[in-house]
Amino acid sequence: MKELVVILKPEKLEVLKLLVDELHGGGMTVSSVMGYGTQKGASEHSAEKSVDIAGSQTVISLLPKIKASIVIDDDQVEDMIAAIREQVPSGHWGDGKIFIYDVLDAVRVRTGERGSKAL
Repeated sequence: MKELVVILKPEKLEVLKLLVDELHGGGMTVSSVMGYGTQKGASEHSAEKSVDIAGSQTVISLLPKIKASIVIDDDQVEDMIAAIREQVPSGHWGDGKIFIYDVLDAVRVRTGERGSKAL
């Protein structure tokens, strides 16, 4: 099993939800987060904060993002990545990232099922 952690623009969440349903991903956990990467927080929707670091003022610009965690079987990973890369991008900086982690096991709390059956 793998965990895909997908960072994307908030307006693309519905697209991601549809992809997870279409590819029988089972579900996902979603968080609202703030961050910046290559685009350095440059947007008309930036949340700027002035921070005093070691006696000097620094402005940190952060953009709203969605962080979605999707745990799927190994054989679904490439299809999910391909679908996300095809349907989520706007073609501009800040479209997001996908991080892939190994998942050692999963347990369904209600039944005790383990592994892929718990998904």
